[in-house]
Amino acid sequence: MKDQALKKELIEYLKGFMSDRRVQRFDEVIAMRSDYLRVVLENVYQAHNASAVVRSCDCFGIQNVHFIENRNQMKISDDVAMGSSNWLSIHKHKEKENNTKDTLQLLKDKGYKIIATTPHKDDFTPDTLPIDQKIALVFGTEIEGISQDVYDMADGFVRIPMFGFTESFNISVSAAICMYALSSRIRQHIPNHLLSEEEKTDIYLDWLKSSVEKSGALIENYLKQK
Repeated sequence: MKDQALKKELIEYLKGFMSDRRVQRFDEVIAMRSDYLRVVLENVYQAHNASAVVRSCDCFGIQNVHFIENRNQMKISDDVAMGSSNWLSIHKHKEKENNTKDTLQLLKDKGYKIIATTPHKDDFTPDTLPIDQKIALVFGTEIEGISQDVYDMADGFVRIPMFGFTESFNISVSAAICMYALSSRIRQHIPNHLLSEEEKTDIYLDWLKSSVEKSGALIENYLKQK
């Protein structure tokens, strides 16, 4: 409680170094942020695809993104992401023997239902997938798709209906379609989908630290005067 109170003090202090318009924008965005839906990218190696997904996550108010790096290191292209990674909580998983299993189990333990995206299994579409439980939406590589580990640990599968000769969309397009459909339904039907007050405080403070010039020195000086 004391820690949260101090963070709120620091937020009010750092707000003083930003314009009223910027503060208003921060307030508007944090109020709509959600952790009910998370996005997981497994071994996606093309920077423009990963970056486009990150940008879409920010646009749809999805705060947490997981990068599983069993084989490929995720890189974010600023030209594509347009700075969106600065506003997200990005988790990189690369230290374990099997980062896929470890990450998915971590998400399961947090109460997330693992939903794998694949055109090869006729299960749900983004419009029919049940949203009564928190969702971790997993995307694989462009060529190989999800790994066998994801397939084995998934609680369900989602596909985007296709009506042409090509069997799948580009991963960034697939992610955007799924995020739009699911986040729209979640916002409409799930009352408690927004961040908790504690989560909002932590994230807002992180945003201010990265936005206010010399925020570290300012915070140090503030704490000395308390």
